[in-house]
Amino acid sequence: MGFKALVPKRLVGIAATKKSNFQKAIQSKKNFGEYLRTPGSKSDPHGSWSWMNEDLIPTPPEKRTWRWWNYGFFYFSLSMDNWTLGSTMIGIGLNWWQAIVVVFLSQLISSIAMAINSRSGEVYHIGYPVVARSVFGMYGAYYVVFARAVMAVVYYAIKLYVGSSFFVNMLTAVFGTGFTNIPNHIPVSVGFTTQQMLAFFLYWLCHIPFTLLRPYQLKWLFTLKMCTVVPSILGLFIFCMVNTHCNIGPGLPRSEALSASQFSWFFMYAINSGLGNTANIITNQPDFSRWSHNHWASVWPQLIANPISVTLSATFGILSTSAINNVWGLELWNQWDLLQAIMERYPTSAVRFAVFLCAAFWALLILGTNVAANMIPFGSDSTMLLPRYINITRGQFLGLILAWAVCPWKIMYSAASFTNFLGGYGLFMASVVGVMTADYYVISKGNIFVANLYDGSRTNPRYYYNKGWNIQAYIAYIAGCAFPFAGFLGTLGIKVSAVAIDLGHIGWVLSYVVSIVFYIAICKIWPTQSQRAIEDMGLGWEAMAKEDVEIDFNVTGDDKGVDKEDSESEEDLEKAV
Repeated sequence: MGFKALVPKRLVGIAATKKSNFQKAIQSKKNFGEYLRTPGSKSDPHGSWSWMNEDLIPTPPEKRTWRWWNYGFFYFSLSMDNWTLGSTMIGIGLNWWQAIVVVFLSQLISSIAMAINSRSGEVYHIGYPVVARSVFGMYGAYYVVFARAVMAVVYYAIKLYVGSSFFVNMLTAVFGTGFTNIPNHIPVSVGFTTQQMLAFFLYWLCHIPFTLLRPYQLKWLFTLKMCTVVPSILGLFIFCMVNTHCNIGPGLPRSEALSASQFSWFFMYAINSGLGNTANIITNQPDFSRWSHNHWASVWPQLIANPISVTLSATFGILSTSAINNVWGLELWNQWDLLQAIMERYPTSAVRFAVFLCAAFWALLILGTNVAANMIPFGSDSTMLLPRYINITRGQFLGLILAWAVCPWKIMYSAASFTNFLGGYGLFMASVVGVMTADYYVISKGNIFVANLYDGSRTNPRYYYNKGWNIQAYIAYIAGCAFPFAGFLGTLGIKVSAVAIDLGHIGWVLSYVVSIVFYIAICKIWPTQSQRAIEDMGLGWEAMAKEDVEIDFNVTGDDKGVDKEDSESEEDLEKAV
């Protein structure tokens, strides 16, 4: 679904529609103001500030099209982008088999957390920003949404940089010295060459068509990824094993002898590192599960596909690069350097063609991961931050523009402290997910009053809390962040105690668990506004899920004509699929 929308003829037609509507909009100030408004936002009865648009309201039934096999392809293809995770584990001191065990265990825990956090979106068909309103309050949600938006756009830019490395392989394979001998006019301090900048720009262009699509139109992308990444990974793995006769040799280091206590902390540190690799995906779950056809469509695919695919990908990465490093006398771990080394060792047209295909499939894998893990979440967050003027497609395009401002080449080249900061940033989101988990499963008993999630006035009987902020939730959030925070500062070069370092090494797990415990304890003593309403009404588990509030949020006839640029483009896309 959605694939036909990307054919050139269709895209040209959509571009012509957008151009026509823009020309009409600039004819008057009134037209331009109406042109900027998002469909659905004008139906909001709350005056000058809007709390809804077409992407914030519950997903209508006709768009709940993701079934269990769609989620299976989604999670399996998404998780195969972990070739270097095993080398990360070895880098912190594990041997090869310990690294594989840790990867599997960390991803099993991650998958359980993903399944838990996806339930609210799966049942009520609302995304992360709207779920956040139910927990942190109508105004309190802005912080947790903004925090995720920052993380999404930064990682979006970094993934663009990583994917562009495969474009370097592709251009090298096609043009050879015609590409590699392009004069470099960029200073070394930038951390980028002219060739890399060209590859980055071309890869960036490939993302533009996907800003036109919403998640329910992207099932085909993850199916295509599944069909291309598996032969790509297997082919590269088989080549490395056959070429080196499976001689992984002593290139796989072993951890030093540790006491039982030291090894326990070290093992938890490794588990936490693996969890940090999927911290974004855990947070983002409602944005994916809201499109599910039924209440269990995403659960089993998460629990099965994610740990298996991550472990397989990491294992292939460990064995392949270890063998190449041992036999060829190199020190490399990522795929693009491996592909470059293969072309240098075997400079034939057949090898270059094989490398081109492999690099293209890897670039597609990274693109799909970037769309799912960063582009869609950033678009979703932008929608809530300014619902009157930004919907998911506009937000996704905004993220594409901001990727240049992030300058990921500088981050990857020289900003070691900032890279460490990104690695520890997950603990702040872990606390958010912990509070949301505790609220949904214990405090609210699976009940969300959807109609009240679009009312920011003081008369909101459920989610206005204390002037729009759920104080109890933020106390638990701060407590969850506080325990590992000193250790997080230690990663940035600040001198802290050994105990603080140990707590920082289990930051995601600790933050997640502490926030859950604190929120439940606080709410038992000091019930929230929503909690009291649920108790007074005597609601059982997910009793409110039986309420159909869909009619209340239908886009009105007047609203459908507000932004023809988007609505007509969307209609074109729907006809295409």
